Amino acid sequence: MEQPDPLRNAPLQGILWQLLDILASLKFTLLIIVALAAGVIVAYTSKTQATWALVVPLAACAVNLAATVMTNPVFRRQTPLLIFHLALIAIVLLVAIGRLTYLKGQLELAEGEVFDGQLTQEESGPWHPRKLSELQFSNEGFTVSYAKGMRRGDTRNQVAWTDTEGRVHREVIGDQDALILAGYRFYTSFNKGYAPAFIWQPNSGGSPMLGTVHLPAYPLHEYKQSLEWTPPGSRMPLWIMLQFDEVILDPERPSEFRLPSQHRIIVREGEVRHELKSGESVRLADGVLVYDGLHSWMGYTVFYDFTLPWLLAAGMLAVLSLALHFWKKFSVRPWDKD
Repeated sequence: MEQPDPLRNAPLQGILWQLLDILASLKFTLLIIVALAAGVIVAYTSKTQATWALVVPLAACAVNLAATVMTNPVFRRQTPLLIFHLALIAIVLLVAIGRLTYLKGQLELAEGEVFDGQLTQEESGPWHPRKLSELQFSNEGFTVSYAKGMRRGDTRNQVAWTDTEGRVHREVIGDQDALILAGYRFYTSFNKGYAPAFIWQPNSGGSPMLGTVHLPAYPLHEYKQSLEWTPPGSRMPLWIMLQFDEVILDPERPSEFRLPSQHRIIVREGEVRHELKSGESVRLADGVLVYDGLHSWMGYTVFYDFTLPWLLAAGMLAVLSLALHFWKKFSVRPWDKD
């Protein structure tokens, strides 16, 4: 005969106990599952921020599990089963917190350029701590090997950063090997290309400005190495194009991404066309443009989610406690009945 739960005769009774029964009910569980499925659909199909469409059902799921543990005396009599459900509650809450605080983004750095905390694309939760502006690292160059048939191999990108004590560190990262700074994980991506550098001296005066123009990714846009660029303080957009004749990546043999040995930059201002080599300059309507040479640029993906190690720990605890529960359950009977 099942013993009555002493909690029902204790202070936790009446309206509060009825509320816990409702929160622990299977009907509430079914409602949560439907809401979570709808949240997933919204998150994948909506172009707007849909974080709360996932966080609210996840929080409700944690409440449902907690209420079940509190109202069911079986969990208090079987410690491994209790630990398993507590670990499940932790996992659900950590997933919800992760959606509120995560960040995924992309950025591009030319060779020698320093990351200044600005991303080209970003997706983040409303409670993200925003520490990117405190981080700095530089792109010191990369190599990408290609096998026959243009099959991309490993990317090896050397980066440098300075720690809080002023010591300079260098590390080689790639598509799977991350640079980890303040919880942010920076990986290289398949996006890379050429970046002509210019010195711009506006007619209005002031110090000359050095900048790079990131041309479309190579070899993804091999035959579209041009874009429109407006120099700082200028009102006239320029059309910039990189021209070279040699084969950089040969599909018939192994090769490696590199700068062309000979090239020229085409600058078009309206209908006027200029052709520049490294070190040459041209006077335009708003100032003087000096071509300073060709560099490469690398695209990076950045990811932040501080809950991942805690999720791993909670998941391992859930697996171990459930294994212990079943081991204790079946160990009371002999495995071999013969």
